Amino acid sequence: MNKNKVVNPDLAQNNSAPSKSSKSSGTGSFDKTTLKRLLSYMHPYKAQLIIVTVCILLSALASAASSLFLETLIDDYITPLLGSDSPVFSGLLKALAVLAVIYFVGTLANLMYNRMMVTIAQGTLKTIRDDMFSKMQRLPVSFFDRHTHGEIMSLYTNDTDTLRQMIAQSMSQVISSVFTIVAVFFCMLYISIWLTLVVIVAMFFTLKIAAYVAGKSGSSFVAQQRTLADLDSYVEEMVNGQKVIKVFCHEDKTKEEMRVKNKAWETSAGTANGHANAMMPMMNALGYIQYVIIAVLGAYMAIAGITNLGIFGTNSMTLGMIASFLTLSRNFTNPISQISNQFNSIVTALAGAARIFKFMDEAPETDNGYVTLVNAREENGVITETPEHTGLWAWKHPHGDGTLTYTKLEGRIVFDHVDFSYVPGKTVLHDITLEAEPGQKIALVGATGAGNTTITNLINRFYDLDDGKIRYDGININKIKKADLRRSLGVVLQEVNLFTGTVMENLRYGNENATDEQCRNAAKLANADGFIGMLPNGYNTVLKGDGSGLSQGQRQLISIARAAVSDPPVMILDEATSSIDTRTEALVQGGMDRLMSGRTTFVIAHRLSTVQNSDIIMVMDHGSIIERGDHAALIAKKGTYYQLYTGAFELE
Repeated sequence: MNKNKVVNPDLAQNNSAPSKSSKSSGTGSFDKTTLKRLLSYMHPYKAQLIIVTVCILLSALASAASSLFLETLIDDYITPLLGSDSPVFSGLLKALAVLAVIYFVGTLANLMYNRMMVTIAQGTLKTIRDDMFSKMQRLPVSFFDRHTHGEIMSLYTNDTDTLRQMIAQSMSQVISSVFTIVAVFFCMLYISIWLTLVVIVAMFFTLKIAAYVAGKSGSSFVAQQRTLADLDSYVEEMVNGQKVIKVFCHEDKTKEEMRVKNKAWETSAGTANGHANAMMPMMNALGYIQYVIIAVLGAYMAIAGITNLGIFGTNSMTLGMIASFLTLSRNFTNPISQISNQFNSIVTALAGAARIFKFMDEAPETDNGYVTLVNAREENGVITETPEHTGLWAWKHPHGDGTLTYTKLEGRIVFDHVDFSYVPGKTVLHDITLEAEPGQKIALVGATGAGNTTITNLINRFYDLDDGKIRYDGININKIKKADLRRSLGVVLQEVNLFTGTVMENLRYGNENATDEQCRNAAKLANADGFIGMLPNGYNTVLKGDGSGLSQGQRQLISIARAAVSDPPVMILDEATSSIDTRTEALVQGGMDRLMSGRTTFVIAHRLSTVQNSDIIMVMDHGSIIERGDHAALIAKKGTYYQLYTGAFELE
């Protein structure tokens, strides 16, 4: 295309002004709007989430109950046996069996909710990916001009993977930790209010430190995702351009740029993960200090006979109470450590979700057209609509009074004083006026950037005009539905895109309802049938890697045959032969000539030998038509076309 790709930093770096789906994605704090939107994707799993919540609650209660049961086990069963001459272990065995049941219930509940969260995570991500891909199909071409493929792929890979980790692991761990903290807190109060106050004071200082570290690392995790997307985009671009890199001996330069981008990612990831990895050891160390303090105070209370206060009254501190409380205090500290540790993962995932939702909130391609393309039949000059393909197409006009009129599709395209700019204020096309009669071959000749491809982009309505009109069979193309407009146009590009699948499936890409015989006839028309027949499995040969096993000419012939399968009344050939050799060009040209026969055709070519038989040749220069006429007239004029044809100067 005749413009430079402008990469949108919003998607690549997520550093733009907050959108409706991302109010604080770059701050390192919770993005409540994004979280709420993410949770809406989990709504279909409401029943499973209720079961998960019950299982998490059971697991938390089992953890607290097992710790609390240690007091009974030690004081009522183990301690009496220590002073007995003839100990009876039946009571102890029953108590151990009860403890085993508690542990079993907790373990089973833990297993169930973890497995269910994995299923919920994968289902949620499937829906998100489906919505992303569906939205991508509705985005205008201009969006893909502003963003690299690597940036978009990063949404499908890196960002969705962080979401998977958050939904499958972080969310359930945070909920489990909250339930455990509440259950354990009341159990500690049951044993000793005094020791519980010690735990609360210690935890206050611990949380202060954790909040400070989390604040430092939160923004670093957002930066990590941003630099990773930039790195992925660069690697994808370099993989696609390996041949060019080697031809121009650019390896050292690309390696240096790679080092810079990789260093940026290393720095942000190192900072983020450095803080995050320091969180758990620091929390553990503080937990051990708390553990020692509680052990000393509990032992002192027991030895000194200090009255203990629980929520159900006063009592004396016992060995079982101390052991049980120490276990509970660890069960109270660990969940808080887990919440602190998962905070950064959640912030990273929400940053990725904000990028995904920003992508999904991009303005879709608008279409206000109401004229549609239908199969038609003409009898006695009257056009009627028919469900089967007859070779005749018509434009169907609905009117406000409920009536319908039909206009025969002939392929007459008129540009009426068209102005256009990709970027406001930088006009690309200036006052373009041209008329292509049905069946005419119109050639557009000009240097790269002259506006040739832009004209064909406007016919397809990939972009809307700044001024002027384009009429198709007398109808303003703004009134034609884009899908119907594009269905009437066959396009053969210089860069051929073949998809993974059989040759027959690639040919049928132009018309899903085409029969095998129609596809073979189209291949014969394009001179592609011969080499297809020599492939290992003929038309059932599977093409992979964009048809990497085929030559450039063979790939182009398949592209021409694919266009022929759609049987369009208007053809656009954009440098279709510029990247193949002269001998192959003769073969391809023969296929294109057959394809163009009887169709209105726009041909963009740098090789003037391919456009000599055009009805009208238009010479473009800086977005304006400077010459027009057939080959003989332009040669006689001895202007720019004559100089190009005779080699006085060349197209660039």
